[in-house]
Amino acid sequence: MEIPPKSPDGSEKSPQSKELITSPTGSTLCMSSRSESVWTSTPRSKWHIYHKPIIVVSVGAAIFLFGTVITSLSFFLTKNTNVYKMSGPAFLSLGLMLLVCGLVWIPIIRKKQKQRQKSQFLQSLKSFFFNR
Repeated sequence: MEIPPKSPDGSEKSPQSKELITSPTGSTLCMSSRSESVWTSTPRSKWHIYHKPIIVVSVGAAIFLFGTVITSLSFFLTKNTNVYKMSGPAFLSLGLMLLVCGLVWIPIIRKKQKQRQKSQFLQSLKSFFFNR
């Protein structure tokens, strides 16, 4: 059998056990967890929830418009038309891709918010009945 490595201070706790915190109720929380705790649910603003998809949509729309301008320049200018004809559709497709990804992201976040609200409600019911 392998002996767990000792930490530099001499204690025999493994690095994984240092990340775990035991609460007074006996449940164990992991500090390095990326998910938010159900117990520390603070109300968040709409901007805090939706700022990433809004930024992706606006950047996608800007790149799409830039691609439209570059593509239209290939028809009006006679100099360097090959450059405009190659780069214009590339910006169009990149902008459209970002635009669609951002627009699809918004309903996904809404669905997650509803699931989180249901989860918090069920946790409160569970704690109400089991902590008697």
